[in-house]
Amino acid sequence: MLKYALRKLLLAIPLLWGVVTLIFVLLELSPGNYADKFLNPDLPPGVREAVCAKFHCDDPAWVRYLALMGNLLRLDFGMSMDQERPVFDIILEALPNTLLLSTVTLAVIYPIGITLGTVQAVRHNSRLDAGISVTSLFFYSMPGFWLAMMLQLFVSFHLGGWIEANFSNSPLALLALPSSDRVDAVLYEYMTPFEQRIDMARHLVLPGIAMGLASAAGTARYMRSSLLEVIRQDYIRTARAKGLPERTVILRHALRNALLPIITLFGLSVPYLFSGAVLIETIFAWPGMGRLIVTAIFSQDTPLIVACFFVSTCLVVLGNLVADLAYAWADPRIRLDG
Repeated sequence: MLKYALRKLLLAIPLLWGVVTLIFVLLELSPGNYADKFLNPDLPPGVREAVCAKFHCDDPAWVRYLALMGNLLRLDFGMSMDQERPVFDIILEALPNTLLLSTVTLAVIYPIGITLGTVQAVRHNSRLDAGISVTSLFFYSMPGFWLAMMLQLFVSFHLGGWIEANFSNSPLALLALPSSDRVDAVLYEYMTPFEQRIDMARHLVLPGIAMGLASAAGTARYMRSSLLEVIRQDYIRTARAKGLPERTVILRHALRNALLPIITLFGLSVPYLFSGAVLIETIFAWPGMGRLIVTAIFSQDTPLIVACFFVSTCLVVLGNLVADLAYAWADPRIRLDG
């Protein structure tokens, strides 16, 4: 398995090179560059030329490309044009926030999706199965950005405002969930460490639900279909014929094999978490990688854009590697070293 993991990581090198090259080409094809924002009649005429000279904006594309690849080989992302700070430091501030939000989202997607799908398969064709199916399709068809705004409007504004008006001095006030940012911008510094964790957890609830609810509904559909197929297999009939309790048959024999398609979904969910994070982090003002990418694109900050996509691609590769290794855990018949 170690040899397989190393081979996968080596194959990721041309993928990373291809992604960085594609991003660079797309940036070159886009009109203008970072220095063009200084074409302002209120500024001295030499400002744009000074900015171009500082960031080598007028150098030939191949010269800047070779410089970029040379920096990436040393894992040096350079300086941000817009913030004039090391790109590595900027990403180091944003990446943990996105990983935290992604972890919460995964905790919404898979426990809820697997549980609902298992219940549907066990209670196949019942009213409960039909009810969960309709609810799942409702949330699955709902755009994530629209759900995010509805959560802000109804849960944070209306429900949160009602809770604060009636239970401001009660522990129930914690249920008034904030609608934006990572922490309370005013009171966070004056909180105890425990209160700071509670405050961050409250800020995570709505963006985590907005990113994970639709995917949890889709996971439930996949889990239902997979488990229904597994429980019709001969070895499940044999386990039941031996007199094993139905709980043991489902949890110990059927569920593990039914998880294989869900593991595939896990590998595919990693790029979704970053693409979905662009909208959700912008709506909730969450200071993560998605919001950082949007800011970098609007400011045409080439080093920061390339670094964001480089880090995102690395995480996607690692996510797919974890999914492949999980295959071997779920089904020992799969040999990854072959």
